Amino acid sequence: MNIIKQLQPIKQGARVAKDSCKGDFFTRFVEHLPIKVQNLSSSWAPHRCLFRFYHDSSVEVNSEELEVVIALGSNVGDRLHNFEDALERMKKSGIQIKRHGCLYETEPAYVTDQPHFLNSAVRGITKLEPHKLLGVLKKIERDMGRTAGIRYGPRPIDLDILFYGSQTVNTDTLTIPHERIWERPFVMGPLIDLLGFDADNDTIKSWHQLSRHPGGLFEAWEKLGGESLIGKDGMKRVLPVANQLWNWSTKTSIMGILNVTPDSFSDGGKFLSVESAVSQVRSMLTEGADIIDLGAQSTRPMASKLSPEQELDRLIPVLEAVKNMPEMEGKLISVDTFYSQVTLEAVNKGAHLVNDVSAGQLDSDMHNVVATLKIPYITMHMRGDPSTMQNQENLAYDNVCVDVASELYMHVKDAELSGIPAWRIIIDPGIGFSKNTEQNLDILMGLPTIQSEIARRSVAVSHAPILIGPSRKRFLGEICGQPTAAQRDPATVAAITAGIMGGANIVRVHNVRDNGDAVKLCDAMLRRRRRNSV
Repeated sequence: MNIIKQLQPIKQGARVAKDSCKGDFFTRFVEHLPIKVQNLSSSWAPHRCLFRFYHDSSVEVNSEELEVVIALGSNVGDRLHNFEDALERMKKSGIQIKRHGCLYETEPAYVTDQPHFLNSAVRGITKLEPHKLLGVLKKIERDMGRTAGIRYGPRPIDLDILFYGSQTVNTDTLTIPHERIWERPFVMGPLIDLLGFDADNDTIKSWHQLSRHPGGLFEAWEKLGGESLIGKDGMKRVLPVANQLWNWSTKTSIMGILNVTPDSFSDGGKFLSVESAVSQVRSMLTEGADIIDLGAQSTRPMASKLSPEQELDRLIPVLEAVKNMPEMEGKLISVDTFYSQVTLEAVNKGAHLVNDVSAGQLDSDMHNVVATLKIPYITMHMRGDPSTMQNQENLAYDNVCVDVASELYMHVKDAELSGIPAWRIIIDPGIGFSKNTEQNLDILMGLPTIQSEIARRSVAVSHAPILIGPSRKRFLGEICGQPTAAQRDPATVAAITAGIMGGANIVRVHNVRDNGDAVKLCDAMLRRRRRNSV
């Protein structure tokens, strides 16, 4: 299947399809909320516990940094570029971005005869006082081409202040919280993404109180429809890749593995020549691969470490040949590397995304390079490096799913602070990396737990696509008594099936044909499950 048929143009008027992640947000929020929301008085009034801020034009900068939430919308021109431009201007104006929501394509509200919008929201800190902040945002809108026109009509960029610290503002020019938050799913969805089920500070708790619902913002979101709204015609969660918007959850995507290495555990030495590599890629595409993952450095346990230059010498000739294959039209190319130098060169030669087994831990420049390239970033869990990942220290977990979720989230947080928004993140729990056989099984069965644990810290990251890669791994051979990697394909099919039914969106495999059939069956069962749950 042509993966680009699942993608739609980023520019105006695009339509995409996206199914939602499952879960009762309000129930889980109440379970994790540090305060007893059940005991909040129904007669609670904001003026009793919050300072109402009135504009004083002589005050422009606060003495301390306060946390703010700003909503973004665009439906004119290159919508994603407009977001990126606005965020860069915000950073230069004294607004430090800390978190990003997911990216949504939404139908227009109020004035419906106009192109679809992209919507998101960001959480940041600033010393700008509220009206000064408003002025900065309005200037950004003007500088980016927004003019006075139809209210709620088309615009290249729309920036609204949703929250400002724990303060409320009520003047002729500014109301905080924004007065229409509670009626707009395209605002509430991205706002929820910026939170975790565990309220991490008093400011966040105040935002929940300002919702005037006992269950806070999560209850307000549920009353609008919550996750049941996502994936329908009016609101779709998307990931930008290859100048398109990827609707990653309408079907499970298959990532075909191509190792151009002499020492990979399964297929080392088989595809060293450009001709053999191209032939293998052609076979995988014919069998149903959506993504080709090119790797020029083995990450098997105790593998020798190449320099970036050595890796590039192997990779680039194959990458260039694969990129020029007619069969690659509509497909994606991923590069499996932990080097920023390799990432930069590969993307310049046509790769669409990077698959980093180290999540940036083995190259301090990786996050900055990926942020600059504006590509999707597969962030995998691993402790140590390939030479140390299987030692006893790195196999010690209190609870492998909980610990993997916590460590993955911290890596994603570092990436986000470097400028990689949550809407470009794909997460991989790292089956076979820093895990023994039992722990790998726990990961395969525990993908929902990993998502839920991440959601305690970041709802946005919990919505990221999940990639799993159990293909032909040693633990399958140990369980099934298959010492030869190529004989583990039936076990791989079983592992892939378990992962997809547990929430995986992308599967990384050697044998595309057999696993492709498993993917089709799983997707059919998931569609049936969704229809039966309506």
